[in-house]
Amino acid sequence: MQNENLVAAVSTTVDAPSTEVWEALITPEKIRRYMFGATVSSSFEVGSAITWQGEWKGKPFEDKGRILKVEPRRLLSYSHYSPLSGLRDAPENYHTVTIELSDERGATRVSIKQDHNPNEEARRHSEQNWQTVLDGLKEEVTHPRTL
Repeated sequence: MQNENLVAAVSTTVDAPSTEVWEALITPEKIRRYMFGATVSSSFEVGSAITWQGEWKGKPFEDKGRILKVEPRRLLSYSHYSPLSGLRDAPENYHTVTIELSDERGATRVSIKQDHNPNEEARRHSEQNWQTVLDGLKEEVTHPRTL
């Protein structure tokens, strides 16, 4: 069973305005470059579906969720379920991922939180994965490249 109180939390500062960071958060081509090569599909409107397709450690995956909150250039929150977790597709097995942006003297502070981690080891693992994503996001925004 997932633990709502075990929250993975990471943050970084990106030397770019929030408009540029926001575009990297909602543009599938950019997301693919920093989120483990996953192809993301969503309209990024509250209530809409979001899916991630790709390959993780040699295994194909298709994760899914719903967009929960959108405040352009400030907040993106969505639910997330991965069949690779080995857990059944049920509401209690979804994470909520919340990405917050805040201005920091011309730069943007990006904070990510993910709830419902089943134990401390899973929480730490989630933090490592999200830190990798943040590092890639920062690189994508400050040194964009093409596929």
